[in-house]
Amino acid sequence: MLKKFDPEIYKALVGETKKQRETINLIPSENIVSKNVLKVVGSVFTNKYAEGYPGHRYYGGCKFVDIVETIAIERAKKLFHSQHANVQPHSGSQANMSVYFSVLKPGDKILAMNIKDGGHLTHGTPMNFSGKLYNVKFYGVNKDTELIDYDNVREIALREKVKMIVCGSSSYSRIIDFDKFYQIAKEIGAYLLADIAHIAGLVIAGIHQSPFPFTDFVTTTTHKTLRGPRGGLILCKNIFKENIDSTIIPGIQGGPLVHVIAGKAVAFKEASEKSFIDYQKQIVKNSKKLCEELKKRDYRIVSNGTDNHLMVVDLRNKGLTGLEGQEILEKGGIITNKNLIPFDPLPPAKTSGIRIGTPAITSRGMKEKEIEKIADWIDIILSNSKNEKILKDISKKIRRFSNEFPIYPNT
Repeated sequence: MLKKFDPEIYKALVGETKKQRETINLIPSENIVSKNVLKVVGSVFTNKYAEGYPGHRYYGGCKFVDIVETIAIERAKKLFHSQHANVQPHSGSQANMSVYFSVLKPGDKILAMNIKDGGHLTHGTPMNFSGKLYNVKFYGVNKDTELIDYDNVREIALREKVKMIVCGSSSYSRIIDFDKFYQIAKEIGAYLLADIAHIAGLVIAGIHQSPFPFTDFVTTTTHKTLRGPRGGLILCKNIFKENIDSTIIPGIQGGPLVHVIAGKAVAFKEASEKSFIDYQKQIVKNSKKLCEELKKRDYRIVSNGTDNHLMVVDLRNKGLTGLEGQEILEKGGIITNKNLIPFDPLPPAKTSGIRIGTPAITSRGMKEKEIEKIADWIDIILSNSKNEKILKDISKKIRRFSNEFPIYPNT
């Protein structure tokens, strides 16, 4: 048994399980996989090396691996109405890297959303490979509305004659108009990449506009609203199939994580069920409800609302930095993450806001009624950051509340 063989790791595992069970997780990029996904990710598939693709492996003994990967590919294509799918990327970052490497050369110009306005590290941040290898120009949001300024996007794209436009974000709470991005890319002959890591589940459910047929490439993670194992996915038109596949292997990866691909396949099957669509609808209902409740309590929401699973809360009028808010909330049993707000005067290590979302709590069965309680607790905790007695009392209430919504029922 692990407890006897490696008590240190066992203790950490028990601690993490307890933490997930007894806290309210509002990090929008985290979720809870099903027991079926958990089972295959911890299966004997982890023992198998399988460099290459189904029917064309560098190793023998890949009969069942080929079956699993082929199923995952076909399910992904069907879910997203895509011509081709590559299920091997270890992460969303590697999925983006593969797309860049497949059609761009170092020094080529990319236009992407500034990380300060909601973009991702791999969208050209200077310390990331994308910012080091490519000449990245940034678009952002309008200072007054905090919405994407498509006229500004077009203006920059035309002026800079970029080779690729990246649309998608990690903290933008509004609908992204892929059609508008497509029209801009088409006008200058640029490739268009949609990074839907956060909204993939909403796209599948038809709640958010699909990036197809507008984009050349679509990348996503499989562990956020898609509710699968941690990993990446690339979707593209058939004309880019060979470029993408050869860029993944032998370009930037070796052996795929077969156990994770098996988990992706199971998650894709789950995402094809009606219950998954209902789940995505509830995510958005919960998100909108939480947004409304926080606004009632005098919290400023970036862009004044949300259309998806997340929102960014500006804490400046509460006299707190994002880092302080994150740490205080965690003391009370609510997990969030600090996040930059548009035109943030503070550095990324502190930030003026926190990012919160509803995928994980919705997976646990929480609905609008519970959201009201959560909004109350957020407000009480942040309004009493120095009162240890109140924080301790709220923490006890949250533990009791969280245990009523088990991560894995009947276990």
